Amino acid sequence: MRVRMILAFVVLAATSLLAQTFRGTVLGTVSDASGAVVPGAKVAVRNVNTGQERTTQTSADGSYSVSELPIGTYTVTITQSGFQTSVTSGVSVDVASERRVDAELKTGQVSQTVEVSGEELSQVETTSAQLGGTLTADAIANVPVNGRDYTKLIYLNPGVAGSPDQISDSPGSFGTFSMNGSRGRANNFLLDGTDMNDGYRNDPAINEAGVFGDPATILPIDAVAELRVLSNYEAEYGRNSGAVVNIVTKSGTNSLHGSALEYNRTSSVGGARNFFNTAGAQDPFHNNQFGGSLGGPIVKDHTFFYVDYEGQRENVGVVSLTCVPTLAFIQAATANAAASPSNTTASNSARSEPITSSASPSSSPTSAPSETFATRKKSSDSSFSQPSAPPQCPLC
Repeated sequence: MRVRMILAFVVLAATSLLAQTFRGTVLGTVSDASGAVVPGAKVAVRNVNTGQERTTQTSADGSYSVSELPIGTYTVTITQSGFQTSVTSGVSVDVASERRVDAELKTGQVSQTVEVSGEELSQVETTSAQLGGTLTADAIANVPVNGRDYTKLIYLNPGVAGSPDQISDSPGSFGTFSMNGSRGRANNFLLDGTDMNDGYRNDPAINEAGVFGDPATILPIDAVAELRVLSNYEAEYGRNSGAVVNIVTKSGTNSLHGSALEYNRTSSVGGARNFFNTAGAQDPFHNNQFGGSLGGPIVKDHTFFYVDYEGQRENVGVVSLTCVPTLAFIQAATANAAASPSNTTASNSARSEPITSSASPSSSPTSAPSETFATRKKSSDSSFSQPSAPPQCPLC
């Protein structure tokens, strides 16, 4: 009995792991000109950039589904004896999405081809009710981001706002954002299908140091292929009440490709200064970000590589107001320190002896040197002189 329970748990766990995916799916239905379904048709889905191909056949109801496809551009080819070949090119498969490619086969020779562009396919996802947004590599590369922090890109999706619990004073920093009013730390981050949440704060483990020994690594923007944010996700994700941030990194292709970057910001060239602090010299600031990426084939159509590096060097001047004592301030403080022993003795004796009489409200304040430290009395009609304070620093 115990063995059966363990096996059932393993099966259910494996099913949930397969459901929570970062890859895409191509599905559809194949029919003829009369609308009747075409069973047994061969469906080949080929990645344009890597040359990898997956094949399947339509079922008895004419439907097919090819799942767990890496994100990219595909060509879908459908063949069946007695019908012309249907080729749909430019089919874009995004992260954790399903793309429907239906085909209507026409009677003819298999050697005859009917080509359809992927741009003519429906852009509405009819297989899922999930809401959110997807940022592709082109959009990520063309959007200026302060500090090149990918978490800032999350704010480009609908329903995202600043964290209501004010965990961070910089919107989007450390992944603390609110989806539809939820808490800033109620989000689930996935990197290439792997959980990437800090176990203590529930912030993303990348771009955030954490307290459980998570490395303080930075995910370069050039390494992000797609970023999808889901708000009302299905039960396959679970775990949190906020958003699901599904990130997929880039991969190598059959062609050698790469990039190089150099960003430099300095206060001496076009640096903006504090609007509320226009007096004096501008605070020095120098920020330099640099890096590059390279990807390509190791074995064509089979094995690929992709590397990315990004570094940052920042030199700033920490400017603050402080009090530097003047010569007059030092002389007055020295004089008060020299007179403090006798003052302390007089003050202690005044506190230890009971006071039998009190001064009238009209009496003049006592200005004796022994009264440098004021002696308190509960009677409201008593009056004593206050000690002479040293000159104040003009900046304090």
